[in-house]
Amino acid sequence: MSIKPLKTLLCAISVVLAGSLPISAYAEPKQQFNLAWSIYAGWMPWKYADESGIMKKWADKYGIKVNITQINDYVESINQYTAGKYDAVVLTSMDALSIPAAGGVDSTALIVGDYSNGNDGIVMKDSADMKTLKGQKINLVELSVSHYLLAHALESVGLSEKDVKVVNTSDADIVGSFASKDVRNVVTWNPLLDQVAAVPGVHRVFDSSQIPGHIKDLTLVNSKTLADNPAFGKAVVGAWYEVMGIIASNTPAGAKARAFLGEASGTDQAGYESQLKGMKMFWTPAESLAFIESQQAYNAMDSVRQFSFAHGLLGQGAANADFIGISLPNGKLLGDAKNVKLRFDTSYMQMARDNRL
Repeated sequence: MSIKPLKTLLCAISVVLAGSLPISAYAEPKQQFNLAWSIYAGWMPWKYADESGIMKKWADKYGIKVNITQINDYVESINQYTAGKYDAVVLTSMDALSIPAAGGVDSTALIVGDYSNGNDGIVMKDSADMKTLKGQKINLVELSVSHYLLAHALESVGLSEKDVKVVNTSDADIVGSFASKDVRNVVTWNPLLDQVAAVPGVHRVFDSSQIPGHIKDLTLVNSKTLADNPAFGKAVVGAWYEVMGIIASNTPAGAKARAFLGEASGTDQAGYESQLKGMKMFWTPAESLAFIESQQAYNAMDSVRQFSFAHGLLGQGAANADFIGISLPNGKLLGDAKNVKLRFDTSYMQMARDNRL
């Protein structure tokens, strides 16, 4: 699971493009919509929704078409969403804040699907003691959720980012880099995490289960598009929770779906099920709602925005962490009420819970 720094060139270009256009340029009443996803256990269900025909069934119900597109480069999928090429994208809450929101794109978390509960972690070759990281290099996707996880891990043993040297490494290169003698420590997410942790003699020293609720996975949509096209929101949410019901079920259909998604993500049914165990999945809309309305979720989002500001991810105009407003359920707000760019709107999940879709 990755986020991308505004400091990187690709993201910077996309944010400039996004910031130069009014939000209204992205949205208009229409019949066809585009959703981008990338490979991660919590987002693989969109592939099943697409290929099983479940997404088409729900789209047909509302007289629209929803195209679901896999993009192999996760960061690029967010950049393209930010630039207006997609109506929806899957990403972490930190990504949602640091890229589209920071770029001026008003977005809504339509679905809160899960949070990482062990699927992101730190692996060391030479020691099982994180205190020995002092003075060492650590390879990770800089300014990503891996970086965020590292900051919390270091703090837990009395260290800080100043005590280590972060080496920015693409998620595509993490596994190969770890095979090198020069790379001793990495932070990454599954399925990459399981691959590096399987190297003989290494130590998995910290993971996201120690910061539950902080690395949230969302399906994010353009707020103006959603406002103009509520049928899009209903179809997407309806399809998602139907798929969740199948994948979670202890049935032949559920096993077949998990095997399909395992193969599609480069593993098998057992491998995919293992990845699911590293997540707190919200299989039902009621579970999604209970989490995102909790104090735990509020506190985690506050921590994410503080990290994002401290690392320059909220944009050049951000004087403090309050620069961007984040609207949460039940009237809660983080940041500037006059500059809300990230919204956790629970109305569609409530419709799903109440069988009103």
